[in-house]
Amino acid sequence: MIRKLLIFLCLLISTHFCFAQKAEVENAVTQLTKLMVSPDSVALDKIVLNNLSYGHSGGKIQTKQEFLHSLLSGESDFVDINLTDQSVIIQNKTALVRHTLNAKTNDKNVPGNVKLYILLIWSKEKSGWKLLGRQAVKVP
Repeated sequence: MIRKLLIFLCLLISTHFCFAQKAEVENAVTQLTKLMVSPDSVALDKIVLNNLSYGHSGGKIQTKQEFLHSLLSGESDFVDINLTDQSVIIQNKTALVRHTLNAKTNDKNVPGNVKLYILLIWSKEKSGWKLLGRQAVKVP
C-alpha cells in the first residue's frame, strides 16, 4: 500500500512539474508577443538568446541584433498580434511552440495584415525560457 502511495505521489509531482514548465513557456511566449507590439530593448535583450535564428516567411533570416533593430526602428511594426491554435512540447531544456499568428502591421508606415504559422524554439536557461529560434511560413 505504501509503495502504491509513493508511486502515485511521484506521478503527481512529475505531472505538476510538467504543467508548471508548460505555463512558464506560455508566459514567455506571451511576454515576447507583448514586446513585439511594444518593443523595449532591455526586455527584448533578456528574453532572446545571442545566437537567435529568426526566420521570416519570405525566406529572410535575422540574427538577434537584426531582429531587435527591426522592432526597435519600426521597420517591423506590429500594431496587434493574436495567437491561436497554440501547442507546446517540452523535451528536457528545449520547448517547441507552434501557433497561428494573426497580426495587424504598420511596417515602414504601410498598414497590413499577416497570417502565419509560427514555430518557436525556446531554451531553458538559469534565468528562464529564452528564444533560440523562430520560423514562420505563410498559411496556404
